[in-house]
Amino acid sequence: MKQFISLQPLFTLLLLLLTTFAVAQELSFEDGKKYILGGLEVTGLQSYNEQTVKTYTGLRVGQPITVPGDEISSVINKLWGLELFRDIDFFITDIDGDKIFLELHITERPTLSDIKVNGVKPRKVDGILDDTDLKKGKKITESLIANTKNYLENKYKKEGYLNAKVAIAVANDTSQTNAQKMVINVNKGDKVKIKKIIFEGNEQLSDSRLRGAMKKTKQKQFFRFWKKSKFIAEDYENDKQLLIDRYAENGYRDARIVSDSIIKVDENNINLKFDIEEGDKYYFGEIDFVGNTVYTDRQLASVLGVKKGDTYNGVLLRERIADDSKPDAEDLTNLYQNSGYLFSSINPVEVSAQNDTIDFEIRIIEGKETFLDHVDVVGNDRTNDHVIYRELRTRPGQKYNKSDIIRTIQELQQLGYFDAEQISPDILNPNPNEGSVDLKWNLVESGSSQIELQGGYGGGGFIGTLGLSFNNFSIKNIFNGEAYKPVPMGDGQTFAMRVQASRSFRVYSLNFAEPWFGGKKPVRFSLNFSRTQQFRTDFRNSTRSRLKVIKDEGFSITSVSAGLAKRVQWPDDYFTVSHSLGYQLYEFNNYNLGLFNITNGTSNSLTYTLGISRNAISGGRIFPRGGSNFEVTARLTPPYSLFSNKDYASLRDRNKELVPIVRAQGGQNTPERRELEDIDQQRFKWLEYYKLKFKGDWYTTLVGSGDKSLVLRTNAEFGFLGSYNNDVGDVPFERFFVGGDGMGNFTLDGRDIIALRGYKNQSLTPVDPLTRQQEGGLVYNKYSLELRYPLTLKPSASIYGLTFLEAGNAFRNFQEFNPFDLKRSAGVGLRIFMPAFGLLGIDFGYGFDPDNTGQETSPHGWETHFIIGQQF
Repeated sequence: MKQFISLQPLFTLLLLLLTTFAVAQELSFEDGKKYILGGLEVTGLQSYNEQTVKTYTGLRVGQPITVPGDEISSVINKLWGLELFRDIDFFITDIDGDKIFLELHITERPTLSDIKVNGVKPRKVDGILDDTDLKKGKKITESLIANTKNYLENKYKKEGYLNAKVAIAVANDTSQTNAQKMVINVNKGDKVKIKKIIFEGNEQLSDSRLRGAMKKTKQKQFFRFWKKSKFIAEDYENDKQLLIDRYAENGYRDARIVSDSIIKVDENNINLKFDIEEGDKYYFGEIDFVGNTVYTDRQLASVLGVKKGDTYNGVLLRERIADDSKPDAEDLTNLYQNSGYLFSSINPVEVSAQNDTIDFEIRIIEGKETFLDHVDVVGNDRTNDHVIYRELRTRPGQKYNKSDIIRTIQELQQLGYFDAEQISPDILNPNPNEGSVDLKWNLVESGSSQIELQGGYGGGGFIGTLGLSFNNFSIKNIFNGEAYKPVPMGDGQTFAMRVQASRSFRVYSLNFAEPWFGGKKPVRFSLNFSRTQQFRTDFRNSTRSRLKVIKDEGFSITSVSAGLAKRVQWPDDYFTVSHSLGYQLYEFNNYNLGLFNITNGTSNSLTYTLGISRNAISGGRIFPRGGSNFEVTARLTPPYSLFSNKDYASLRDRNKELVPIVRAQGGQNTPERRELEDIDQQRFKWLEYYKLKFKGDWYTTLVGSGDKSLVLRTNAEFGFLGSYNNDVGDVPFERFFVGGDGMGNFTLDGRDIIALRGYKNQSLTPVDPLTRQQEGGLVYNKYSLELRYPLTLKPSASIYGLTFLEAGNAFRNFQEFNPFDLKRSAGVGLRIFMPAFGLLGIDFGYGFDPDNTGQETSPHGWETHFIIGQQF
């Protein structure tokens, strides 16, 4: 096309001079003769204005013009450059003395009126049109068609469809003037797979080691299902560099790929062939540091981790200088940047290579110490500035420290107010001469409040739940009507309310927390209140449609607690020490739980809880990708029996005598029963116990990064409920109930509900051998492995799939505890986190062992669990 355009002016003029007009008009003129332009007419136009074209040519009636000459050539070139016309001709219509009259005949290119794409999914059509810039009204040119065809074929070939073919056809659109419709037919074919990867010339490294070095380019193997053998051109180019790196890791720094070729086996299979030149094996010689004043040679050598005589490893050397794959890697670059030397540069230079030994100089330009000048935060539309600034470890005037930036990202992710994937620190206005830099934190708000609204049928009646959790609350604006959008927000406080009710029970709870109590240090103050009521149900007189409830007979717990938690600096500043005081009042009104023998009366519990935790996870709360989080708690009551004159041994012995008698009486109101109740009332008037718990989570990214990470979550848990005085006995409250989804709809007695999927709720809890009632465990342990992969981590909804292995059990006492006597399960699940509703999920688990109900002798089998609002 370009050749035709460049010759068009000459061909046109030759035709004008030699044939058409000399004969048709019987005119004669000499080459290069000067005229006065007497008139210009534009013909052939369909959609353009004649005067517009005349103006664009630059030709004016009355101007001197040479025919043939540069003016005509220039006009034609200008018009061709617009790519709006497919034919341009100049004609001489008349010559009158020194005046010449010209006709410019133009044939317009057709306009694109409609595009249809066949062979791709409808949802991908818009993307194709955007990428190729195809849109209605665009002029159709040969280059447009050719470029579109080439782009699409190359696009699919890069994705592994090496046989992709694209055909483009145009046809006149009779409904419009000078318009054409375009049809694009795409035939991707099947993705081409790699049948074999063949190496030649490799003697030191085996074929299998070289194939293993290629991360994404794999040959067919019947046992490989997690990584397909499809050929992707971009991955192939990257993996060729990994082949060279594998040699460099083993001392062969001169190794190279002499040639590589793609050999077609058939339409759907190819072979890859590499001709390798390995070269000689090398070793590290002397390694000298040049230019360092901040750190000694010994300090730098310790971080470098490379010694004289070690096998040459170019990859390791590069990583120990600057490991780009890990922002917090222990390398020389981070060593300097964590000490304020942002503008430092470190370069390894080979200074000699004698025989098989290479000497290096690590040349360091330290630059000036760098300090933060301005630190700005943008994107926080709801969260007040002080809530963010108090979490920042990067303050104006401070020395630049890369580790502080990484830690700040983790702290902001933990808040849960911002999209963890979009927290981005930008370094602005670097000034190496002044040693200053600005830092801007880019944040994107995400929903931090949640609503829990559930309804269901269970226990013979409807169960309704309403929960509101505001995780970025502002209590100081609670009486400010203008701040309700829909509630006062922005000060980082937590305020939660929850109500759950049915005909047989009611649960109310109210929680408030201030993470920076006093506003100066990270001291978390929390206040919690809850009340639970359980009414007696008369199953004998109930019907299928209506449960009979006796509301003047029941059991209730009123609980209030207050706590302080402080972030400490030792052993490191990931640790938090917490303290809390709590009081629980248990009230019985003609109601017996079955765990002990109080029907009417009260029991009290005054507790102090000490907690030590370390939260160092990275990647955000919803989908952590690294780090760990563990917590150890000890809940203690005063040892009342040490200060009491009661003979608890006699009470215990008398209790043992009366229990079988009362059971034989069938629950009648006998003197023995009343005496037994009085004994338990004395024993448990004030509860005394200690409760120890440990929970640890570890997160490890196995493959990938960012929102394409395959993450392993490892979990271990342990709990023990003990007593100070064996004569008083174990308290009937605060026990461990294991099994199921871990969601306690309501907890009557302070029990801990521990999830273990693949079994029914609480079915792994010990039962009383005589009554066959669940009595709760005094000891439990649990382990789990969970593989997680994100499907999307967008602010509107984060979704990830998972597979799990779990094992655990609960035991009646410490004497029966066996950490290897475990109930095992495995399964798959899905989690969806939406800011407004919290975490939703479903798990399908298979229990490999019988549960603890005593009714099973074979594996429990499949269970389906629905998760709503559970911890991540």
